Amino acid sequence: MNSVSKRIDYLFRSTNGLILMAMAVVSIITVTWGMLSGPMAEWGVREVTIRLLGMQMVQAEREARIIMLYHTIAMVIIAIEVYIMTDILPMKRQSQVLINGTVTFGYMLTVVFGMLFAYWGQNFMFHGLYLLGLSLIFFAGILLSIALWPWRPEYRLPADSPYAHTKKGLDLERTAFFVMAIATLLSASFGAITGSYWGNGHETFLAEDLIRTPIRTALQGAIIGHLHIMLTLIAIAITLIVGRWMDFKGRLHKIAMILMIIGTIIITIGALSVVWVDWAHTTIYVGSVFVMLAALLYVIYTWRKLINDRVAELGLEKPTFGQKVKALVHDPLKFGPGWQMVFMNFTVSGIGIFMAVKLDEIIRVWPHRDERITLTGHWHILASLIATIILLYFADRVGLKGRVRKWFGWSIIVMSNLAFGAVTIFAMKRLFVAEAGQQSIVNWTMLLTDIGLFTVLVVLGIFMFWRLIDLFRAKGFWSEDMAAEKRAVALQEIEEQRKRIDELNKALKETAS
Repeated sequence: MNSVSKRIDYLFRSTNGLILMAMAVVSIITVTWGMLSGPMAEWGVREVTIRLLGMQMVQAEREARIIMLYHTIAMVIIAIEVYIMTDILPMKRQSQVLINGTVTFGYMLTVVFGMLFAYWGQNFMFHGLYLLGLSLIFFAGILLSIALWPWRPEYRLPADSPYAHTKKGLDLERTAFFVMAIATLLSASFGAITGSYWGNGHETFLAEDLIRTPIRTALQGAIIGHLHIMLTLIAIAITLIVGRWMDFKGRLHKIAMILMIIGTIIITIGALSVVWVDWAHTTIYVGSVFVMLAALLYVIYTWRKLINDRVAELGLEKPTFGQKVKALVHDPLKFGPGWQMVFMNFTVSGIGIFMAVKLDEIIRVWPHRDERITLTGHWHILASLIATIILLYFADRVGLKGRVRKWFGWSIIVMSNLAFGAVTIFAMKRLFVAEAGQQSIVNWTMLLTDIGLFTVLVVLGIFMFWRLIDLFRAKGFWSEDMAAEKRAVALQEIEEQRKRIDELNKALKETAS
């Protein structure tokens, strides 16, 4: 019984345990609901899955099911990012525990009751508990924003700090995290306000279905803006997280944090103003340029750091170009996040900008289905690339080493790039092939996509199975994680207690004088 309680303690109280549990939830959802996808339907797997699980799949409710599915997955991903932020950013232990506990309970309610309501009959008690879960996650966001408040004296940086700060010591990186958290709360409020009008002026729809609708209601505009900004903010959060992981600092760090703060604010204004003005998307594009430049500076810094660190480790005084390239790609887990951001420009950002510039000239000449496919792929690729960066980061956190580290990292990078590259070609095929001759491209791009995604899921499954087996070992890696977490917590509590004593002594001296 004691061993069981230790493992529960690890899963619910340690940062790595919380992330692992959330990743397991996402994995289960991905695999299970992946059985309902297009290829699975063609092979007959979809119908078997529906019958085995007893799902109620009314065609008229398809859009609503998809919306709830996306929301449940998004809430788990947000919870993972929250766990990481409460761990890597200085804050009081009490705040960390309260935030983590609230967001954990929130996403669990959202996942369980959201899926029950969407796929196993519309029991509105389940829907109420689903909304309660979303509300708890929102409350956790408020708590996180309070904890991140960067103007507290204890979070000021010294004048000689290599990390981005103002002349008065304001931590710009922490400010970027804070701005991102506030922007997320604003966007979530837009979604919640619209949701409150469901059935009373607002009907369920998928954003890609309205791309050629000239007149939209304010509530529809709010949902479109909400969709634009939420995924962007999740991407901004993971960019800031991996920047902290790679010890991003120096002049590039200061410029990047200023760009990130400005870009986040502009994108948020643009996304929320979709409700009122026609030129809101232009504002979003301007903000995106700032954010993309910040990400570019991160890539430049980290790739230079990876090369210099590896060259120094090998003792090379004048490395050749080939040696520098080998040094750069030596560790796929640390090389991967930067590469995925670069690759994102070819499959997401570049495609999005091209579509915006050539919207009337090319895109709107296509059949509606082709434009819809391109937009849907655009959002899915961005979300999936963010997921791969989280996987690479977490694999490093849990200490993956040696050949396993390389195999895991390169499998995730190469196979995800294969899948997303193929999807991009599939989505943009009308640029270089006539409709009558597109079948061969459809066939091989879909085959490559299936191979790439299947491999990524298999690698993820092996990784999660390894962590599951490790939980049954008395002296597994989980026990090392837990021991390290307890030591860090003890040191943090001692430091907080010391500060309280110092403040009390100072107050007593001032009273005595």
